[in-house]
Amino acid sequence: MKSKSVILGILVVSSALLAGCASPGLGGGSYTRSQARGEMNVRLGVVEAVRDVTIDARDSGTGVLAGAALGGIAGSTLGRGNKAEAAGAIAGAVIGGLAGAGIEKANNDRRGVEVTVKLEGGKLVAITQEKDEEFRVGDRVRILSGNGATRVTKM
Repeated sequence: MKSKSVILGILVVSSALLAGCASPGLGGGSYTRSQARGEMNVRLGVVEAVRDVTIDARDSGTGVLAGAALGGIAGSTLGRGNKAEAAGAIAGAVIGGLAGAGIEKANNDRRGVEVTVKLEGGKLVAITQEKDEEFRVGDRVRILSGNGATRVTKM
């Protein structure tokens, strides 16, 4: 009975740790601190195409490490004796690491949108950003560029 409560406690703690892996994205309405006071170049245009994309999260390794550590602890509590305990710890670490990596990826990947815009001069540009605003073909938009970032916003 004690090992079940230890495992349950480990699962609760691991869920909380892995939920902390999620990082806020930078969509059209989000700015980094360094961009807040910077000048932006503004171009105007019309949306030509919109395509949903997934913005792949950067793998920090936190999910794998947390999952492996917690899985190893959980696995070792299930084994009886030195060999079974070690085997349980190894199996738990492998399974926990795989599960942690999957949870981190699922929590950190973002829904994105690729917006193709025809600028007033006729040039086509495509910008990919987090999907925090709905765009439709024919929408008038502004493209803001500066400080290493470009974003599309509705007019």
